[in-house]
Amino acid sequence: MRRPRPRNLGIVCACLILLAAGVVTGVRWAQDKGPLTLLANWSGEEEKQFKDVLERFKDDHGIEVVYQGSSALSQVLAAGIASGSPPDVAVVPGPGELMTYADEGRLHPLGALFEAGRYDEFWAPEVTPQEGRKSRYWLPVKAGLKSMVWHSKSNEEKVAEFARTPGKWCLAMESGATSGWPGTDWVEDILLQQAGPKTYGDWATGKLDWRKGHVRKAWQTWGEMVGADDQDSMEKGLKADYTKTCSPQLLEHQGSFRATDWKKADGDFVHSAEVIPEARKAAKSWEASGDLAVMLNKSEEAEQLIRYLASPETELPEYTVNTGASPPIDTKTVKGRVASTLRGLDGTLCWDASDAMPRALRDAFQQAVLRYLIAPKTLDAELAALERLRVDQGTTLPVCS
Repeated sequence: MRRPRPRNLGIVCACLILLAAGVVTGVRWAQDKGPLTLLANWSGEEEKQFKDVLERFKDDHGIEVVYQGSSALSQVLAAGIASGSPPDVAVVPGPGELMTYADEGRLHPLGALFEAGRYDEFWAPEVTPQEGRKSRYWLPVKAGLKSMVWHSKSNEEKVAEFARTPGKWCLAMESGATSGWPGTDWVEDILLQQAGPKTYGDWATGKLDWRKGHVRKAWQTWGEMVGADDQDSMEKGLKADYTKTCSPQLLEHQGSFRATDWKKADGDFVHSAEVIPEARKAAKSWEASGDLAVMLNKSEEAEQLIRYLASPETELPEYTVNTGASPPIDTKTVKGRVASTLRGLDGTLCWDASDAMPRALRDAFQQAVLRYLIAPKTLDAELAALERLRVDQGTTLPVCS
């Protein structure tokens, strides 16, 4: 038998090495899944924190998630669905838009992917869409509290006085494609505090006339509180970026995401009913917002991501309403008071009304508050235009807990 030449042995060894490398590479390709696409509207520090969550998910599961952030989330999502190329997962503020997509059969049920008992029914309800089966179609990833009036502790005794002085309010409406939403928060909250959760829920689901009663009164109250007849101040407010820090010498009607800024100014908050004229102070009602994850393309990778976001071990940006992940609550701190309220331990929670409305009406609402500030005498025309868009949504998920 002829012995192989050294050169031939070298060639054989090289081939075996390349084959082995190919096998290893193939194994790695098999382990690397995805990438998934995820659409959300976070920016700044919130976006950074969530991207960190997605990096940890990739490290743990070998699945890359391509994050797409957009302040025009509703428009981007609608365009993706219309073109047949929606993101695999989207994180959408509030349930109103999601109920529409669930009715159209666009959302996949999530009920089997997380333990529902860790969430209050308000945050993760079972719903029965027109084109689907009864299930839970969204997972709350992050929650926010509203109905808050921020102030510096040095001005604690002057909050009521400041609240009656239009020049003592921070007013900032600029938010890119969604400019005006801080104003809708004002109108919604005033209506909630003056009229109560039942009337508020009826309005949010299209059962009340925009031109009359409590709805019209809420707009008028807001105009009086911020001084809508002072055109110089209103023009500044229209151009002011809502993300900019408010002066500690003023009051700010804004949500819990402001906690970090106000902490630097030794700030605190009071419930908005304490300063809104004719508010029902006895029963606390709070507006709340939620970033809700939904699955638009069903896959094993997308399901793994939903399970990961629902896991008590996953460190998500504040505030979480997953009771399995919640640390003990210290109600002596601002953070603890917010967390306690979001858990439903301090009054009634109601969804941000515009987040429960159809998208066309919500967008028109945002534009109407901008026009009202610059021309308050056109209020009746603005309300008439919104009334033409009103649609009674019939039986739907409860707006308030």
